[in-house]
Amino acid sequence: MSAALGKAVMTATRNKAIGVAVFGSTGSIGENTLDVIARHPQRFEVIVLAAQRNVAKLKAQCLQFQPRYAALADVNAARQLRAELAGLNLRTEVLEGAHAFEELAAHPDVHSVMAAIVGAAGLASTLAAARAGKRILLANKESLVMSGPMFMRTVRNGGAQLLPIDSEHNAIFQCLPSNDRRAGVRRLLLTASGGPFLRATADELQRATPEQACAHPRWVMGRKISVDSATLMNKGLELIEASLLFDMAAAQIDVVIHPQSIVHSLVEYVDGSVLAQLGNPDMRTPIAYGLGWPERLAAGVESLDLIRIGRLEFEAPDEVRFPCLRLARQVTAVGASAPAVLNAANEVAVTAFLDGQLSFTGIAALIETVLSRHQAAPIDSLDAVLEIDRWARACALATLRTKQGAVV
Repeated sequence: MSAALGKAVMTATRNKAIGVAVFGSTGSIGENTLDVIARHPQRFEVIVLAAQRNVAKLKAQCLQFQPRYAALADVNAARQLRAELAGLNLRTEVLEGAHAFEELAAHPDVHSVMAAIVGAAGLASTLAAARAGKRILLANKESLVMSGPMFMRTVRNGGAQLLPIDSEHNAIFQCLPSNDRRAGVRRLLLTASGGPFLRATADELQRATPEQACAHPRWVMGRKISVDSATLMNKGLELIEASLLFDMAAAQIDVVIHPQSIVHSLVEYVDGSVLAQLGNPDMRTPIAYGLGWPERLAAGVESLDLIRIGRLEFEAPDEVRFPCLRLARQVTAVGASAPAVLNAANEVAVTAFLDGQLSFTGIAALIETVLSRHQAAPIDSLDAVLEIDRWARACALATLRTKQGAVV
């Protein structure tokens, strides 16, 4: 962004509250976003709160932030929320369904859209925000993974600003040159905590339970992303995302295991310099960066105490024990529709694991089976993305139901 535009944003910030829409407000990213917003009541106005079906949490958020609109994807949940808010003298209008999400993402009074709905469900509203030229705070990596170059093209054509909220991509964004994002860059290094099974044996991985997989040693996250972290698929999706966000080939992006989760990512330059972004493992840091950019905002995050931490360790990931990372790297190189298939198959596999229908090691096996049955092709529309997504989910579910899948 130019200096003049940055100054204009800061001037507008001082004169009028910035309208924010939080999609996925009842999840961990949404709650952390609202925590940061609450620290700056003169700077931000919550226009939209949107979630899938959690009526209790959304009602509490409506009472605290009094948004103009509250939306739920689930029609019955929306009706319940509407009934519970009736008579409370709130200005909040309750809307329902995917179409409402798209309309609200493009609302003229919304400046910044926090895109934090987990999985494929967040794609349409994020694309609507891009077409409307919003500032998109992208926490839903699946939107970008599914639609790839089409998503980036929509952002450019709509004049939207895209700011990554994943801690790793946000760290890279902070370490890259502000004027020419690729100038002098040799490679990107994404750090990974290694998850709860970093030292687990093959037998322990085979017997791993959902409770164990969701017990992340550093981050507090939702169940789906916790399992992705345990399989290292989360890092695989981030590799795909980094390739698209920063226009880098898969060969220029490495993954490094860093159990302390203090160094969030690094950028290596052609002169041998390596810039890193460090901070406590608290999602409010990248969220505040996205909300306030190009300024810095207080986020309620503790100061980093390097003396107390004592040491920072790094090691190579084991792609034999964690094959999801290998699959994602292969898919990044293929491109086209392959990432969308990987993402859809992974969502089905993680759900099956959490429901006790699939072993932990079966997650990668199921994904690999679905990928082997797909011939990658270019994606040029939302309908094409959704069709590929439907095919991959159907294939994954069919594979789950057959003994030939050999994954249960």
